[in-house]
Amino acid sequence: MKQAATADGPELTVVDSTLMKRVFHAFAALALLSVAISLGGKWFGHSIAMAGYTDDTTVRRVVIGNNVISVPANFIRFEQARRDGIASRLDLYLRYPQMDGYSEAARDDFNHSEANRKIIFLSFEQQIMSRDMSGRFTPIYSALIAQRGIPGPGGTTVYGFNEKSGYLNEVLVVGKRGEKDPFVARCLSEPSAGQSLAPCERDIQVGDDLSLTYRFPKEFLGDWQALDAAMTAEAGRMLKAGH
Repeated sequence: MKQAATADGPELTVVDSTLMKRVFHAFAALALLSVAISLGGKWFGHSIAMAGYTDDTTVRRVVIGNNVISVPANFIRFEQARRDGIASRLDLYLRYPQMDGYSEAARDDFNHSEANRKIIFLSFEQQIMSRDMSGRFTPIYSALIAQRGIPGPGGTTVYGFNEKSGYLNEVLVVGKRGEKDPFVARCLSEPSAGQSLAPCERDIQVGDDLSLTYRFPKEFLGDWQALDAAMTAEAGRMLKAGH
C-alpha cells in the first residue's frame, strides 16, 4: 500500500500484487537455501571427519572363489568394496586386540594419532602358492637367509636375508612351534620399519584355497602366538558366518 495526496485529502492506492508475490517467493527461496546449506554442511562435515572410514556395521557378504566372507562394513578398508558380491580380493583392517572395526570410540587408533599402534591390515585372495609362509620356511626361506640369526621378540629368531634373495631391507622372524611348521613373518628392517604403520607381514591358508595376508606393527611380535591364533580364529569366524 502507498499514500497519495489529493485536494480532498490523502488517498490510498494498492501496490501491484505481482511485486509482493515476487518478494515472498524470494524470501521463501532464501529460507529453503539456508536449510539446504545447513543440512549439506552437516553431511559434508561428517564426510570429511570420517576421512574414508565408516562406522556402518551392516554385514557384507563377499564371494572369493568358493568362499563367502561375511564381515561388517566398518572392517572393509575401501568404500567401493563395501558391498555384497563377487571379488578377487578383499582388504580389511581391524583394531588389535579388540578385534573390532572403525567406530567413533576407535577413531584415534585408526588415525594413528597415538604412538601405540593397534591396527592390523588383512587381505583375502585366492591362494597362489601351494604353501603358506610357515610351509615355505624349509624349502625356500632357509636357503635365502643367513645361517645364524639373533634373538628376537617373544623367543623368536631374526635372520637377515642374503644379497641374492631379493628381499632388500627385510628380515625373517621365525618362532618355533614344536612339531608344527614354525611361525614365519617378514619384517622391514630399520629405518624402513620406523616409517611404516605395519612393517611385518605373514600369510596363512584359510577356507577353500584362500590365502589371508595380515600386516601388523612390529611391537606385536612379542606376543606372536596370541596374534597368530587371533588372526586364524577371526578368519574362521568370517568364513563360517558366510555359509
